[in-house]
Amino acid sequence: LVGHVPVPVDSEVFVEFGVEDYTESNTRFLLVHDNWRGFVMDGGEGMHEFLRASGLAWRHHIDARTAFIDRENVNSLIADAGITGDLGLLSIDIDGNDYWVLEAVESVSPRILVLEYNATFGPEAAVTVPYDPGFVRGEKHWTWLYWGASLAALTHAAEAKGYALVAGNRAANNAFFVRRDVLGELPARSPAEVW
Repeated sequence: LVGHVPVPVDSEVFVEFGVEDYTESNTRFLLVHDNWRGFVMDGGEGMHEFLRASGLAWRHHIDARTAFIDRENVNSLIADAGITGDLGLLSIDIDGNDYWVLEAVESVSPRILVLEYNATFGPEAAVTVPYDPGFVRGEKHWTWLYWGASLAALTHAAEAKGYALVAGNRAANNAFFVRRDVLGELPARSPAEVW
């Protein structure tokens, strides 16, 4: 459900990048409560210990891989996990090249996209950090505010792939998009309405 309007999902599979140790994630509810199959990736190792210690690794069908995700490897990483084509949800939260990685994703066609945006860029400017395959947020600027893309920029990239912006969370960091062929009665919104 998105805003109490169901989005039809035929493949209860998710992919999430940038999960850190997976204690905070956009997909764990789907894994635990709805028994979706999942694939998570992060540049760090913390998720492996959490999945093992929490019992999620043996109770549910979840694969985890340590990898630094960039636009050159994103499709092969997903395909190597045996995931292709239509899937339920893709979440991208890598605090850097999010726009560029979204633009590069071709191996899957998620029904729902969850994209983290940098609210400090404001609601109207379509901006992103320049592509740098080695981008590490804390190394780029001492404030940690220089990272990712604005909501308007991510909306532009998502629309080019056939998605409509439908909602954002109250923390003003995640935006939700639905593929237009399954949008149904969900109203599309502008970045200014969601930001």
